[in-house]
Formats: sequence, C-alpha cells, structure tokens
Amino acid sequence: MDKNSGLVFVYNADKGFFNLMADISHKILSPSTYPCNLCALTHGAFAMRKEWREFLSKIKLPLTFLHRDDFRKEFKMDDALPAIFIKDTRSDSLKTLINAADLKALTGLEDLKRIINEKLTLEGLI
Repeated sequence: MDKNSGLVFVYNADKGFFNLMADISHKILSPSTYPCNLCALTHGAFAMRKEWREFLSKIKLPLTFLHRDDFRKEFKMDDALPAIFIKDTRSDSLKTLINAADLKALTGLEDLKRIINEKLTLEGLI
C-alpha cells in the first residue's frame, strides 16, 4: 500500500442545511431521478448505511468526503460527479478511481464495494 495515497469521495450535492433537506426530500419522493448515485447507494434517507460504514472501516487509506461545492473550491476541477478519486497526499493531485458514469451504472452497495476493491487492487493499494 502506498502510504502517500488516500481516497476522496465526492457527492453530487452541495453542503448546507437547506441542500440537505432538499436532498432528503428528493431521495424519498423521486429516488429514480436523484442525481447522486454515490449517496443513494451509501446512505439511507437520514444516515450512512451501517454496511457501508463497516466497509469503509476496513480500507487502510485516509478517506475524505466532500460535497460538490467544497470539491470544486479545493481542487478547481470540473469533473462530472459523483466520483471517487485517489489522492496523492504529497502533491494533493487527484486521479479518478471511479467516474460518474460508472457510479451511475451500479445497482447496489455490493456492486460499489466490489468495484472499489477491484480498482484498489489494480492500483496496488490493497
């Protein structure tokens, strides 16, 4: 494992109370049109899924979770979101691990966990 790597999970949603309330409503009332499949897979209406939390606890890399507005401010990147990136902690540079299209194609949490493990293995990070 490269001790200088970490993972950055970026949600396709902005931070803030009103955005959170709108997201919860959208997830409940119209889940098929919800724009953040990363959030839809990993969170219920109100909290992170226990199975996802347990999966994350086994990843031996630093983990960062960002909303779209913080991500764009910090990294000045315009990538389609949601996405998961590998971060080189020495240079703060990002490399896409799983892009928005691939995340949108996933149908369940098991798919997400599998693809993360496969990609981290290919990258030599697990």
